[in-house]
Amino acid sequence: MTQPQRTHPLTPLVQAAPSLALGVVFLLGPGRTLITARIGPGVPVAVLALLGSAVLFLAVAAAAWALWYRRTYWINSDGDLCLDHGILQRSSRRLQLSRLQSVDIVAPLIARVVGLVELRAEAAGATGSRIVLRYLTQAAAEDLRAQILTMKSPAPPEALEGLGHVEASETLACVPAGRLLAGLLMRSVTVGLLIASVVFLTITAMTEGAAGLFLAVITGGVPILTVAGEFLANYGFRVDRTVDGLRIRRGLLSTQTRIIPPDRVHAIAVVEPLLWRSYGWVRVTVTVAGVESEASDSGPDVLVPVAPRAEALRLIAEVLPGVDIDSIPFTVAPDRARWRAPLSWRALAWAMTPEVVASREGRITRRVCVAPHARVQSVRITEGPWERRLSLASLHADTAPGPVRVVGRHLAQSAVRAMAMEETARMRRARAGGAPPEVW
Repeated sequence: MTQPQRTHPLTPLVQAAPSLALGVVFLLGPGRTLITARIGPGVPVAVLALLGSAVLFLAVAAAAWALWYRRTYWINSDGDLCLDHGILQRSSRRLQLSRLQSVDIVAPLIARVVGLVELRAEAAGATGSRIVLRYLTQAAAEDLRAQILTMKSPAPPEALEGLGHVEASETLACVPAGRLLAGLLMRSVTVGLLIASVVFLTITAMTEGAAGLFLAVITGGVPILTVAGEFLANYGFRVDRTVDGLRIRRGLLSTQTRIIPPDRVHAIAVVEPLLWRSYGWVRVTVTVAGVESEASDSGPDVLVPVAPRAEALRLIAEVLPGVDIDSIPFTVAPDRARWRAPLSWRALAWAMTPEVVASREGRITRRVCVAPHARVQSVRITEGPWERRLSLASLHADTAPGPVRVVGRHLAQSAVRAMAMEETARMRRARAGGAPPEVW
């Protein structure tokens, strides 16, 4: 149990900092015309913009200080992380550490400049089961994180001593900046967007001339901006093995440290874009139970953004011990599936092994999705009108919400029901700890 305390005193200034830049940009841009119209053309606009921005900054900082002063956090006698906040309307939140899913440390750019970070603690439950503490010193955040994990874990405190520090970890994988940039540029989505942008720019230039080309250039730069954002977010990507799971550290302007507990991983996906295959690169995404997804290549669902296949398989072995992705015996979709999926029907497949259920799809971007039987929550069979006409059906192995979906698409209708019954039996047997049956 701890006493109620506030975050770092510089928190209001850090939160108000964006308003200073916003005020300068507005007053020197759209607001410039308003200033000259109201006061006159001889007014030093730059000076007034700085003064106006300073006033805005002080006002926002004062409001942020009032909110900061009324915001306290502590760990109560029940072992829950509590947060009280609000001025006119007080709110109290409790996060049960017994249901803790993750506790991460993030260093946004402005906070990082003054040596501060934010701590994010998330528990299993619906959306919003997260407490974010902005901002703490790095040492305070590490100490609080270790205390939270100590109270959450049944292990003795000495077993968790030093958790969260570099000395208590072993590096498993690093993503060099060159490989990261090349991988982002060679993704199927990026290449497709670049080709579409070139076509769009050409058509605009031929039909609208130079007047329409300005907006087209901005629109055509979206793929590059997307790549730049993901590059900055995943720069320095590193995976370490710690006492509590795999720790992921990434980011250039804003750094983030996140723990993926292996026992919370419900499914994984190995993704191979077409242009990556000659280099043997893959991306691995995961579904982590209870964690709010930020479905993107820079979100918490990425185990590694781009890595050689052998390195990726070693990481998968950390979260799914004993599972060999390359040795899964897939059963492909029947030939008549070509009428339902003419481009990708040869890649569609489904498999069940003693440990996992798996699906495969995608011809341009190949995707293999795998889930342990014990993590499958339900099994569904779906049949669209076209599938029924072709005597096909799709089999879904549902896990926790996340980016990975194990779906056997357009399989033979005559075999799908038996597959569903068999997977249901494997789910029950896996949860009961019984011996697994033979491979499908």
